[in-house]
Amino acid sequence: MKRISKEDLPREVFDLFDRYVHSQISRRQFLDRASKYAIGSVTAAVMLDFLSPKYTSAQQIRSGDPRLTEEYVTYDSPNGAGTMRGLLCIPEDASGPLPGVVVVHENRGLNPHIEDVCRRVALAGFIGLAPDALTPLGGYPGTDDEGRELQRQRDRNEMLEDFIAGYEYLRTHDGCTGNVGVVGFCFGGWISNMMATRLPDLGAAVPFYGGQPDAALVPQIQAPILLHFAEQDERVNAGWPAYEAALKAHEKDYTAYMYEGLQHGFHNDTTPRFDPEGAKLAWERTVAFFGEHLDAEN
Repeated sequence: MKRISKEDLPREVFDLFDRYVHSQISRRQFLDRASKYAIGSVTAAVMLDFLSPKYTSAQQIRSGDPRLTEEYVTYDSPNGAGTMRGLLCIPEDASGPLPGVVVVHENRGLNPHIEDVCRRVALAGFIGLAPDALTPLGGYPGTDDEGRELQRQRDRNEMLEDFIAGYEYLRTHDGCTGNVGVVGFCFGGWISNMMATRLPDLGAAVPFYGGQPDAALVPQIQAPILLHFAEQDERVNAGWPAYEAALKAHEKDYTAYMYEGLQHGFHNDTTPRFDPEGAKLAWERTVAFFGEHLDAEN
């Protein structure tokens, strides 16, 4: 059987998958609608398996890396879940307090990919905290399908409070300078944007293809923002013109990049939507942005 590649699939299949993973259509609806693009052995079920994350084989930095100290911590979230759990990662060679970065997952809880991203944050010279919004429901359940189902049971504004509480936990941690930023992906991108509207002392926000806050909240933003968008991500991009107009109108400090030809989720190296060049460039820009705005002297 011919091995499938992303070039074998039309954009329509990627769009259907995006709708599926964002709970706009069911698994059955994806399979039914994708079947019209099936050719020979490349069935709709094969397409779905191909597009789904492969966490075991794609991790860049695995748990237990000797360059890091990592542990699961709990913290109070009085306006959210009450108690939250997250992965805390610190460079092993840290000689003193470091700036912090809150890492916010997508709409499926703290899966292995986001834990990997938290480790990358630490190896870039920060103390990273990746909270799990599914904590009150038992935590990430092991599969993204189950994770999405659980996350739909939570109120997103309460989850926002959980990540704000994570910011406060990290800001006051002994290993942190008190300068803290946030990076998030998809749902986490929305959280990153919203944290910028809520936290006047937030050091920097980096939403990857994240939903936008209401324009009425933009005047409250004090943090510099770096925004990453995928050109073929019509669902998220639809809200960008109004958000950018509000950022400009209120003279906010922002930089936005549109990555030509790329799909939503292009930074996630566990799925075929991953683009190596785009992801590398976006991550380099992210690390440099945090380095500029979270420096201890700022």
